Amino acid sequence: MAKRVSIFGATGSVGRSTVELVGAKPEAFAVEAVTGGRNVALLCEQAKRLRAQAAVIADESLYGELRDGLAGSGVVPAAGAEGLREAASRPAEWSMFAIVGTACLAPALEAVARGGCIAMANKECLVAAGRLFMETAKASGAVLLPVDSEHNAIFQLFKPEQAGEVEEVVLTASGGPFLGWEKEALREVSPEQAARHPNWSMGAKISIDSATLMNKGLELVEARWLFEEVRDKFRVVIHPQSIVHALVGWRDGSLLAYLSAPDMRVPIAHALSTVSPAVKRLDVAAVGRLDFAPAEEAAYPALGLARRVLERDDGAATLLNAANEEAVAAFLGGRIGFLDIVPLVGAVLDAGVSESAVSPGTLEEA
Repeated sequence: MAKRVSIFGATGSVGRSTVELVGAKPEAFAVEAVTGGRNVALLCEQAKRLRAQAAVIADESLYGELRDGLAGSGVVPAAGAEGLREAASRPAEWSMFAIVGTACLAPALEAVARGGCIAMANKECLVAAGRLFMETAKASGAVLLPVDSEHNAIFQLFKPEQAGEVEEVVLTASGGPFLGWEKEALREVSPEQAARHPNWSMGAKISIDSATLMNKGLELVEARWLFEEVRDKFRVVIHPQSIVHALVGWRDGSLLAYLSAPDMRVPIAHALSTVSPAVKRLDVAAVGRLDFAPAEEAAYPALGLARRVLERDDGAATLLNAANEEAVAAFLGGRIGFLDIVPLVGAVLDAGVSESAVSPGTLEEA
């Protein structure tokens, strides 16, 4: 029988890749729901091509445009936060969550509570409410499948029962578009420059996070929940080629590395488990060389903020995530400079975290 799937954030970068893979094997998948933020035309095209049961646009003001675009197709239109939650409650066996930011929290938690396989391309859910998500998954029997290339690589490199033999887990970071730049040169960079990732095709927010290395800091926090058995064994290295996505160091001194082309269709296909993506296969001879360098916290203070949060193991991660979302939005809006992003997040952490801060136990607290 066809696997019943839903794709949240279908009009974004990861969502479009997921639609491509699902659409390539229509006999293997039955699509329950697709959702998008504001791109009504693309969402309508995707919903009709995949023969989805429902399509949801997050911006409620665009509901009429969505309804008109789907007229006669049989696809049920919906909009807004309630529409997203209703879509998450549909009986999908597998759901991709690629909505950017904390807007993903409510529908993703709804899907986790219902059960099934939840493919997580969104970092913020586990950063802002990791304990809540993991406890809900345990109660419902849901399986969380990491889709970030780094976490997906770790997922494949070792099993939980091998944790005692693991000495370290290494996440790689490209260094973003400004690798090697002097600090003074970064004062006047534009959002357009910061969003030009050298290896990956991603949305603006995650591209900015990659440029500050906050993306990697958030991944450290996310990994704490996904890989509880080795939570204290993570470190980050700079790897400009984005070909080695993670490494696991073993007690015998050996390293296992996961290599693939920097293409999100690879981890998405792994999470789907029923497709082979039509991506260019990695030719190590053509690559020729792989470079690595330390990721020093002095050069990348976002990593230091993430380490602070991990040491506390309380609600500080929620504050880190929220402050970063607002700071990136301010940079994209031209209200602050690129070099102001991480210090602003740090200042919010300093001002907002108290000794009594606790991890959010409900969605409203997160």
